[in-house]
Amino acid sequence: MAWTNSEMADEVILFFKPFSSVNLGIGMPTAVAERIPENLQIMIHSENGVLGVSGRPTKQSVSPTLINAGKETIAVKKGASYFDSALSFGMIRGGHIDYCVLGAMEVDVSRNLANWMVPGKKVTGMGGAMDLVNGSKQVIIMMNHFSKEGEAKLLSHCQLPFTGLNVVDLVVTELGVFKPNGNIFEVLKLAPNTTKEDLKMSINILN
Repeated sequence: MAWTNSEMADEVILFFKPFSSVNLGIGMPTAVAERIPENLQIMIHSENGVLGVSGRPTKQSVSPTLINAGKETIAVKKGASYFDSALSFGMIRGGHIDYCVLGAMEVDVSRNLANWMVPGKKVTGMGGAMDLVNGSKQVIIMMNHFSKEGEAKLLSHCQLPFTGLNVVDLVVTELGVFKPNGNIFEVLKLAPNTTKEDLKMSINILN
């Protein structure tokens, strides 16, 4: 049985250490913000200049000027701070973000990531992904296991343009948790009632 997006977010959160800083990419990773237990004391960073995001706002607290990098309205926690993009990217490039959680189109065994461009198709662009994968202390990918064409997105070698080389630490999909180690994907955990055959991966994996 495949995990829901919320359950995938919970699997990601298990890797966070208390009092860490976390950056969440647009799309699926934003679900993480609403699932983090308060006792972990996580500070969520958004590269448009917010530290202290705490998920979705209520109807009473929503503000059109308080948004994340994906232009979604957000809520903030006590102690949140605001700053310009220069300082925000200085935090990223200076190694002050403990974890970043990003979506992906492809990840390969050599820890390479492709998540920003499909040749010939209109996409939103790189954004801060290239900075985040090189500046964050740990990179966790949260994505669907299969492409729209039904092909597994964990590969022996990425076919799409790279976002970063040798940067991915962990991958969480609806079918399991995987660790690329340079030669194979180690299977750290599978979703309930999921087998290795369900992964439909043409590359070697280690359970």
